[in-house]
Amino acid sequence: MTSEILMSVRELDCRGDGAIQVRLLWSEQDGRLWVAVMDTKTGDSFCLEVRDGERPLEVFHHPYAYAAERGVESRPRSVDAERSVSSVRSRGRSRKADL
Repeated sequence: MTSEILMSVRELDCRGDGAIQVRLLWSEQDGRLWVAVMDTKTGDSFCLEVRDGERPLEVFHHPYAYAAERGVESRPRSVDAERSVSSVRSRGRSRKADL
């Protein structure tokens, strides 16, 4: 993991309710948005990319509904974190988000 990749990701919003932490993240490099969810009690987490046509704040406020719709399951944090960083590296498409 390079510091360049880590520096290009910004947290736009975050919220927590007990053990559940939800973050809205934005990649400066390619304009992608995603929501990262972490259960601090179990260590389980998942990430959802905000897709074209989706409202970022809707995904941020209802990540479990979007995860269920997409068939996304929680994984140990290290697996999801690596997948998210790899995904940011591999995609170069740019888009504007309607926050």
